[in-house]
Amino acid sequence: MHIEEHRWYSPHLDREMALKVYGHWGSPYIVFPCSSGRYYDYEGMGMINAISRFINSGRIKLFCVDSIDSESWYNFNVSPAERNARHDDYDRYICREVVPFVRHHCRLPHDRIMTNGCSMGAYHALNFFLKHPDLFQGTIALSGLYRLDRFEFGISPEELSAVFFNSPLSYLATMTDPWYLEHYDCSDIIVCVGQGAWEEESVADTRHLDLIFRKKSIPAWVDFWGYDVNHDWPWWYRQMNYFLEHLCT
Repeated sequence: MHIEEHRWYSPHLDREMALKVYGHWGSPYIVFPCSSGRYYDYEGMGMINAISRFINSGRIKLFCVDSIDSESWYNFNVSPAERNARHDDYDRYICREVVPFVRHHCRLPHDRIMTNGCSMGAYHALNFFLKHPDLFQGTIALSGLYRLDRFEFGISPEELSAVFFNSPLSYLATMTDPWYLEHYDCSDIIVCVGQGAWEEESVADTRHLDLIFRKKSIPAWVDFWGYDVNHDWPWWYRQMNYFLEHLCT
């Protein structure tokens, strides 16, 4: 398997950032790690090996990025507004630095890119797609939480306004802009969750998301797996293989 590691100083984040590339060709995916995770976690947790047949055959090419969750949503020492502002720095890093890098690397100057992630990575994958559907073709989001006024993030419902436009269940419910809706209409949206251990909150958010998609006639594949399907990597391996098999036909 062709693997590269790249790093550069990000002017938007004022720090060095790194990413890894897996594959020589194929549809590009930007992969976000789990909570406060690192760019090498997809490999370290076994996902690269689990989906290697899609990478080695040139059907997909992964760009696994670093997170700054500990400086944004999980930085409980600052206000929600400050955490939101730091995430917006990360947004600029991804959209203005990583996306051009991916396009240049793949020699695809105008094509949209898929996003992917598990758990907190699923939040990022969905949020980036929904906010920038001109840059992103769609998403495979597995076992995510999609509202920020949850105890995990230390943001109360009263503080939601400070993070509203990075909380997908909040801003999507009020979305009326035809520009966004038209882009969603020609995208590949896959959201999946198991219904086993540690998935209760993800199930609740995914059901809410499915309801919004249906109300707004946004085409999306929202898939609820069985009660034995836990919030854990072995199930995410199976889910990724299942959905990539459908997308890569």
